[in-house]
Amino acid sequence: MREPFHPPTESISLASVMHAMSDPVRLEIVARLAGSDGENCGGIGDGIDVHKSTMSHHYRVLREAGVTRTTLEGRSRVVRLRHDDLEARFPGLLTSVLAALRRTGPTGG
Repeated sequence: MREPFHPPTESISLASVMHAMSDPVRLEIVARLAGSDGENCGGIGDGIDVHKSTMSHHYRVLREAGVTRTTLEGRSRVVRLRHDDLEARFPGLLTSVLAALRRTGPTGG
């Protein structure tokens, strides 16, 4: 397996990050990753009722936007939030999003 693409920190754009976090499933993934040191792709998706290929799409959108980093560990892909990179580019953004998720959940309800 080859390493997946990750944008360099200085190339992460606010528009791509906001787009990536505009979907409730992707917000749920972000919320789950916020409380972990990294999760296997299969573990993150437990209980999210979408097809496996759709989850792969959501992981890719988050990764290519610079919200997450996916590393190959053995035969597994481990996904982590890019806390430090996002904080460096957009101070307070991820903290605000996570606080809103705690209050309202990923659907805002």
